[in-house]
Amino acid sequence: MEFDLEDSISSIKEHQTCPISELFHSESDYMPPPNYLSSTDFPLSFRCEAIFFILKVQFSCNLDPFVSYLAINYLDRFMSKQEIPQEKPWLLRVIVIACLSLASKMKNTSFSPSTFQKEGYVLEAQSIQKMELVILGALDWRMRPITPFPFLHFFISVYELNDPSVKQALKLRASEIILNTHNDVKFWEYKPSTIAASALIYATHELFPLQCSTLRASITACEYLDEEMLSKCFNFMQEMKVEAIIDTSFVSREIPVNVLEKNIRI
Repeated sequence: MEFDLEDSISSIKEHQTCPISELFHSESDYMPPPNYLSSTDFPLSFRCEAIFFILKVQFSCNLDPFVSYLAINYLDRFMSKQEIPQEKPWLLRVIVIACLSLASKMKNTSFSPSTFQKEGYVLEAQSIQKMELVILGALDWRMRPITPFPFLHFFISVYELNDPSVKQALKLRASEIILNTHNDVKFWEYKPSTIAASALIYATHELFPLQCSTLRASITACEYLDEEMLSKCFNFMQEMKVEAIIDTSFVSREIPVNVLEKNIRI
């Protein structure tokens, strides 16, 4: 399913009417602690396998990429608050499917856990529902996270682009970059606003290089952004593009290239 930026922004309804300053002040509330995977290798390997599974399901079930994006957000926040027993690796698929199910409900997307039976995964609906409640409780029922997409919309409006085709091209390319960053642990330390700003600068650098310096100046003028963090995030995005070409060879050939580009890095 093709990603629809406008639909993804509108799906987070409770943030639509918030002043942008309120979003800047609250965005960190929906981020997992940056060091939550540092204590053991198990959560990191768990996350790597979980995201691979999410991307595989996204392709096989033709899910909206934003559903996968939300599911990964739920997964990271849940793992930062709930210890996963190492002796129960089967919990992986239960947690992942529950995250995908919750994300699809938030996006009002048709999705049924029974879809996984064709992939060879036999899971009881009751088990999924119980895990959904566990995840909801761990996240305090805060299921509408502040994502980079409202900030992307804001930064584009700040730049005051007059050409609709240029605006749309930048939105789409920056959105692709944002979706890709969610799979990489390097970006956990960056706020959604920083990721949005970096993605827009990168998209402009790539598509309309002559306008890049002007756009960057307008973005860095924002009082809520840390310019040093913005530069670091932008540099990671440049590395990510290079790594995407290399890392795709390590992933199953069952998944097409456009899905593999949103690969998993540890």
